[in-house]
Amino acid sequence: MKITEIAFFAYAVSNMQKARAFYEGVLGLKPNSEYDGSKSANWVEYDIGAGTLGVGCAPGMWDPSPKGASAALEVQDFDEALATVKAKNIPIVMGPHDFPSCRMVVITDPDGNRLTLHKRKK
Repeated sequence: MKITEIAFFAYAVSNMQKARAFYEGVLGLKPNSEYDGSKSANWVEYDIGAGTLGVGCAPGMWDPSPKGASAALEVQDFDEALATVKAKNIPIVMGPHDFPSCRMVVITDPDGNRLTLHKRKK
């Protein structure tokens, strides 16, 4: 078996309306597909570069986990992203950090799922 790429990364959420307000309203992501084409869809996908982030609501079968995996999202302007996080009072759980190779901050969505906002240095 040879794995060629990551097809998508997905988070479980408890409320699609709150999740979409965060992913679309705060992070500015645009949905590329939805389970049933409505704002109450149980699954929505966002293309980000060559990858896809999926968000799904399936209570009892797949529950949010704030200690689970974390997606790292590359941002164009780290200072702007950090200012947005602070202005919207998004919880910061780690950082911001300034490493030799990158800058990053770990935040949470409304269900406590961790997301890293990341900017590579040249």
